[in-house]
Amino acid sequence: MSNYTAKEIHLISRPSALPSAENFQLVETELSPPGPGQVLVAQRFMSVDPYMRGRMREDAVYADAYQLNQVMYGGAIGEVVESQSDKFKPGDIVLNGGAWRDLLLADEKTLMPITPFDPEQLSLYLGTLGMPGLTAYVGLLKFGEPKDGETVFVSAASGAVGANVCQIAKLKGCRVVGSVGSDAKAQWLKDECGVDEVINYKTCGNLSKALMAAAPEGVDVYFENVGGEHLEAALNAMNPFGRIAACGMISGYNEAMAGPRNLMLVVGKKIRMTGFIVSDHGDMRPQFLSDMESWIQEGKVKSRETVVEGIENAVDAFLALFSGDNFGKMIVKI
Repeated sequence: MSNYTAKEIHLISRPSALPSAENFQLVETELSPPGPGQVLVAQRFMSVDPYMRGRMREDAVYADAYQLNQVMYGGAIGEVVESQSDKFKPGDIVLNGGAWRDLLLADEKTLMPITPFDPEQLSLYLGTLGMPGLTAYVGLLKFGEPKDGETVFVSAASGAVGANVCQIAKLKGCRVVGSVGSDAKAQWLKDECGVDEVINYKTCGNLSKALMAAAPEGVDVYFENVGGEHLEAALNAMNPFGRIAACGMISGYNEAMAGPRNLMLVVGKKIRMTGFIVSDHGDMRPQFLSDMESWIQEGKVKSRETVVEGIENAVDAFLALFSGDNFGKMIVKI
């Protein structure tokens, strides 16, 4: 056994609006060899996700705030390289919460073993087969309750969560309308994912009018990823007894977001809106993995990733989430 040096990304100041590179620092940290019940994990892929912006606030709402001058954390896939655990041996692939670093000294209880159906697609366990995919599965099926023939509207429809929502909704017999920020993303959703209508919200003009044209019979289920103008448009277009599953509102992560001016429609249309956090629904993970792995292998669910290489470029990958530069799930290959 020997000591190791890990490269880590620390949060050194709290952003007041859109984060910038100045809020972060690349730090080298010496790690001790694993003790009893511990393993050393070499990270292979890490995830950057919009929810991490909320953890950079001192008053983080639904998750613990990142501490200043300490390594941040999040989902990662790694390989055990040294072990003092009876549960893991070198070469085992593990899902862990130790992102934002290239080496992790971890207690065995904090790791989840992964047996990938395809070793060449490990990163899927951070996207379609990971937290974003489970978010789509839980939100749509448990809270959206789509029925055959209904219309589902998805904001950020080509993103890590949204693309999975679109495809699961199609598998459930729904008509799907998505909103994206580029024509290339729109074309991919139509060609690869079978989405019926896609709106480019940056070029469509009035979003409410565009949505009503794309969904002339109204919207029955709205999967909320964006908030703001998108939520207003969805409320305008929704049918009576519609359902909204809200997992995020990225348009308000960096600055205060005005509430929808037409919120009263929730009452008049008898709309049910449910906010949820996927970590509360781990009981659905076994069925999710069973369904999703089958759908992927059968070619019924497609995935798209943007891969950035190197822990030193993780901050750039994170910041790209807010400019829309990513296409699908943003992954950092370490």
